[in-house]
Amino acid sequence: MVVERRLPTEEARELLALVREIAEREIAPRAAEEEAAGHFPRELFRLLSASGLLGLPYDSAHGGGDQPYTVYLQVLEELAAARLTVALGVSVHSLSCHALAAFGSEEQRAAHLPAMLGGGLLGAYCLSEPSSGSDAAALRTRAVRDGDEWVLDGTKAWITHGGIADFYTVMARTGAEGPKGITAFLVPGEAPGLSAAAPERKMGMKGSPTAQVHLDGVRVPDARRIGAEGQGFAIALAALDSGRLGIAACAVGVAQAALDTAVAYARERRQFGRPIADFQGLRFLLADMATQVEAGRALYLEAARLRDEGRSFGKQAAMAKLFCSDAAMRVTTDAVQVLGGYGYTADFPVERLLREAKVLQIVEGTNQIQRVVIARHLAGPESR
Repeated sequence: MVVERRLPTEEARELLALVREIAEREIAPRAAEEEAAGHFPRELFRLLSASGLLGLPYDSAHGGGDQPYTVYLQVLEELAAARLTVALGVSVHSLSCHALAAFGSEEQRAAHLPAMLGGGLLGAYCLSEPSSGSDAAALRTRAVRDGDEWVLDGTKAWITHGGIADFYTVMARTGAEGPKGITAFLVPGEAPGLSAAAPERKMGMKGSPTAQVHLDGVRVPDARRIGAEGQGFAIALAALDSGRLGIAACAVGVAQAALDTAVAYARERRQFGRPIADFQGLRFLLADMATQVEAGRALYLEAARLRDEGRSFGKQAAMAKLFCSDAAMRVTTDAVQVLGGYGYTADFPVERLLREAKVLQIVEGTNQIQRVVIARHLAGPESR
């Protein structure tokens, strides 16, 4: 069903209508087939870029859409309801642009952002490594200064768009161990020495390539260093606060799609001479599912409003990512139950939605890490 949305402007309403049209015409009809085949719809991302949907929350002076996060996230939700590979791809692309947009110099933004936001390019965000996931500050990829260039060596892991991205925002160690020795770089996708391993074989999101990215003597001009030396970890965390809201919105979109499928099926499926939607046990299940979807939407939108107002929103972003992805897991599981045996087959979308919901509890900080973040806001850092 069409979600009733509170949007701030007529422009935003027209934007959401455009997104629904693209989702219904270009994304949803091919989602199941392309996911099963492991096909990444790069041509669709070019369409989204041409439609102005890859730079929505950024400044129009550099090719962005000047949209508040409350609008951008609802766009992600609509895309996720059609196909998570697309919505997560847009969210990751936006994440990969954040460092340059927020911490780059005016010269850097003018040189690179127009192509990144509206020139058909696709980005990737490189923080995690094989031995440093949740403990991201322990990363080992190193950048060594050589005149006006930096030489990068190391391996990044779990990189969405790894091997197909046009640019990579890479966090590398330029100083001592710990978070203060990390610096951010903007690395071209065609840089000599940059390569990707074969994509991971995943439970879901098979259309979205996730791969290790290898940096073997990759030379990057100092002009592509983002922010100051040693500022990279702070830049990474700032991007993740916003990125977690993107994951929350994606989770609500997946949950909404599962709810819609379950409600439609319950109205049509008849047992004992009447629709199964007449049975109280199932009606209560649908009511609980709908409540979780609405609560998740309200939570991510409240966090987005704080962000749009320039206020601190890190705690609320962690809460939204935690609650929405957990809710998506519960709602998709219940949707499979509503459909019974049919829900367990690939003939209906809920089994795919269930597999996709699981990854949202893991990406951009596991939900256990979100609880750590929230607790630190409440009680302060842990004693050492």
